[in-house]
Amino acid sequence: MDLEALTDLRTAWCLHVAVTLCVAEHLAAGAAEVASLAAAARCDARVLQLMLRHLVSKGIFEEAEPGRFALNEPARQLMDPGVRLGLDLEGIGGRMAYAWGSLLSFVRTGAPAYHEIFGMSFWEDLDAHPEVAASFDSLIGPGGHGAFRPDFEIADGWEQVRHVVDVGGGTGAMLAAVLGARPEVRGTLVDLPRTVERSRDIFRAAGVAGRVTLAGQSFFDPLPAGADLYLLRGVLNNWPDAQAGQLLHRCAEAARPHGRVVVLKSVGPDESRPTLTIDLLLTGGKHRTVAEFRTLAAQSGLAVVRAEQQPAYFVVECRPD
Repeated sequence: MDLEALTDLRTAWCLHVAVTLCVAEHLAAGAAEVASLAAAARCDARVLQLMLRHLVSKGIFEEAEPGRFALNEPARQLMDPGVRLGLDLEGIGGRMAYAWGSLLSFVRTGAPAYHEIFGMSFWEDLDAHPEVAASFDSLIGPGGHGAFRPDFEIADGWEQVRHVVDVGGGTGAMLAAVLGARPEVRGTLVDLPRTVERSRDIFRAAGVAGRVTLAGQSFFDPLPAGADLYLLRGVLNNWPDAQAGQLLHRCAEAARPHGRVVVLKSVGPDESRPTLTIDLLLTGGKHRTVAEFRTLAAQSGLAVVRAEQQPAYFVVECRPD
């Protein structure tokens, strides 16, 4: 086992800084000499050269002659929009990188310690910094995850479903995919006002804007009632049990008497072994097994009627008690 490689923070931070300074983009635009590259990136040429030489030693970028750098295939990947979102220190990538400094407190207490680094909780930080919130919305949307798949099945089929409420649906990519695949269905997107406002272009591009209602609100407040299906995709894992239970209670309340609640991505089979991921470190959330989720759902007024692995997702379906 190579402990030096496993603890190599230097390379990780060099990559973050290279992306933040748009080094790959400046090289692609023709700034090859370190002096011109530093001028384009607005940084110190000497230190930039030291940083790039380290990355060259790791196989990222090339230095054909002293002080003259070039792209290689690994370096070109740094220009990918999804990679940029995750590594740019001036957006959500920076929050994720620096948040690892709170890991010791998280492990000791079981509670998120994001506030120790940033002075406030993750959600408060997004409220205070709209530009970071926008990059977070992009990261959890198509920009960071690619096209969303609407191909999940539900008990009794989709024939009776006419209205889907996507709870915590971000900028609407998942709901747009669901409606695009099912022309007879209309949808409601529930998320914070700043986020749902960013969904308009996505719905227009998908050709479904005429079938969508936007509900800019907290999903801990009463949800639009009476829909056939309430969808939670990758939402519950961002919240500890108390808040996740409140959210499920709101879904149960809105779905009564005949609706259903479908959970994608946040729950796994009982034999799964959840591991530490950045979303848990940011928010103190939890990836739950079916057994853990079943208990939480029952406390919130929901009964699990189906839990199975499907091609695109592990799907858990609930009905109000």
